[in-house]
Formats: sequence, structure tokens, C-alpha cells
Amino acid sequence: MKEVDYIVVGCGLASIAFCEQLRAHKKSFMVYDNNSQKSSIVAAGLYNPVILKRFSEVWKAKEQLDIALPVYKKIEVDLNIKIDHKLQLLRRFASVEEQNLWFSAADKPKLEPFLSTDLIKNTNTCIDAPFGFGEVLHAGRLDTVTLIEAYKNYIKTIGAFKEIEFEYHKLQINAADIQYEDIKAKHIVFAEGFGVKNNPFFNHIPLNGTKGEVLTVKAPKLKLNFAIKSSVFIIPLGNDLYTVGSTYNWEDKSNKPTSEAKNELIKKLKTFIKCKFDIVSHVAGIRPTVKDRRPLVGKHPQHNNLYVLNGLGTRGVMIAPYIADKLFKFIEAKEALDNEIDIRRFN
Repeated sequence: MKEVDYIVVGCGLASIAFCEQLRAHKKSFMVYDNNSQKSSIVAAGLYNPVILKRFSEVWKAKEQLDIALPVYKKIEVDLNIKIDHKLQLLRRFASVEEQNLWFSAADKPKLEPFLSTDLIKNTNTCIDAPFGFGEVLHAGRLDTVTLIEAYKNYIKTIGAFKEIEFEYHKLQINAADIQYEDIKAKHIVFAEGFGVKNNPFFNHIPLNGTKGEVLTVKAPKLKLNFAIKSSVFIIPLGNDLYTVGSTYNWEDKSNKPTSEAKNELIKKLKTFIKCKFDIVSHVAGIRPTVKDRRPLVGKHPQHNNLYVLNGLGTRGVMIAPYIADKLFKFIEAKEALDNEIDIRRFN
């Protein structure tokens, strides 16, 4: 029987962020993951502190970035990888009215640090942007694929990863600990994304999966070294490759890419890109979204050693380290969770 402080189920952004809390505080752990959830892998990885459709602040944007960026920097150093790519992010204006709305938003105290007041003119002949761009400050792209692959390899080397399906019926819950097969732990944290719908301990939480699909395209003539948000995002990856996304489907709960979403992305991309591009890949995943657009964090109503870390939605790169920090302090230091992230708000 091997004894650890924590069992963690899932190995996406939420799980990795929580494991980093455990590593920082010298807590032992075992991670279980079967690669069934794809939302972290297919995510574009863009982090930005502004809702660009309405020119409004992302919930707790500064607090999230202040916690997230040092976490990713530490992972880069510890694992000798590059995952955090600073990236200029431009919002394409569709009209003079949008320009005016942007500058009005930039005067608001919470948005002033994140919105540049310089109007950027378009100089790329492959882009249609007669009204120019506004620049979002403190944005970037996290390479989620490299992060997850490298992190799994790392925790394998320290004997803290089992790449198998977690079978809930095998979990034995005691007053002071829990036991799963040959592992005994003080606590278990479920960070499974949309997979929590199959979890008998937390399938009551109101998680609404939202399917998202993204394309990778190759456009040799585009020569874009910044990201653009218009009717879709286009994000440079290097070597003339770009991520294009994303779609939103509230009905389909499969990870299978669809021709409808592909055609939608192509149609929207062609509204502002005027050069030829070829589709290299097309992937889909289910985002763990919540109706009030806040994470789902907290303790099981009956079992004091079962916890959930979920509901990252479309901004997992920013939110994951923030809520992992909150959950760790809740468990280890008995610090109360904010009502707006605590699962008890839905009781």
C-alpha cells in the first residue's frame, strides 16, 4: 500500500495547476488520467484580460494573471520547456462606432491597464481591416499541448502518474482517509473537466459542456506575427501555421470534429483574410462551462475528503492557477472559498 497526501483525477490545466500547489508545499500525490477529456489539449491557449466582444473586463483578470504567469514560468524552468509565448493581440474594428466604444472602455479604471489607446493601422495586404485595430496589453499564448505532454512525462518519472481510467466504484471512503486500489490518500481532488458528468460524487453540480472546434491552417503569404480577434481568433504558431477558432455548440457533447463547424470557421476567417490558406488539422473538445460563468470549486456535501476543481470554461489558462490556489488554501489552511466559486452556491 502506497500512501500519499492527495489523489488527483484528471491531467488538464486544472489538475496541473493543483499539482503545482502540491509540489510547492511538499505534498505527495498520484494523478490518474485516461486522456478522455480534450478541452485543455484543443484549447487555443490564448490568455487575455478583456472580453473583446463587449470591451469589458474578464472576471478578476489582474488577480488571475498575477498568480498564473509565475506558475507557468516555474514550470518552464523546472521542466526545461517553453510554453508561455508573449503575443501582441489586436482587436479588428468593424466600424468607427467600434473604435469609439474601445476608447470609451479604455477610460475605465479596471480596463485602462489592458487597453491601449493607440489606434493601429493595418499594413498587411492579406488582411482586410480598413478601420484598424486596438491592442490588448498583457496578452499571450500558452502552449497547452506541450505543457500537458511534458507534465505527464515529468510526473511519470517521479512515480506520480497512472495513465488509466479512474473507476469510481473502487474508491473506499473512510472518515480519516480514502483508498483506491493500492493507494491510500488523505484527500482526493476531481479535476476532470466535462468528465465529471460521469462522476457519481459530483455529477450533481450544474456543469454545462460547450463544444468548441478549432482549425490549424497554413497560410504562407499571411506573415502574421500577432494574434487578431475579429469574427474568429487567428493566432500565429510559427512556420506559417495559425490556430483559428473557436466555435460554440451547446447541444453536441462529442469530441468529434464536424463539417458544420469547419465551414463556419472558414467562412468567418474569409471575412478578413484575403490570401489562400490550407487546413492542416481540425480538432474538437468539450469545455467545462457553467451557467453563471464562474468555476466550480469545493467539498462534497457528505464526504470531507472529496473535492472538485472544475468549470474553467473558455479561460482555463488564466483561471486554473487562481482556483487551484484557492482550493489548496481551503483544504490545508481552512480558508473559506469565495461564494462566487464555491459549489455550495447552487445548493
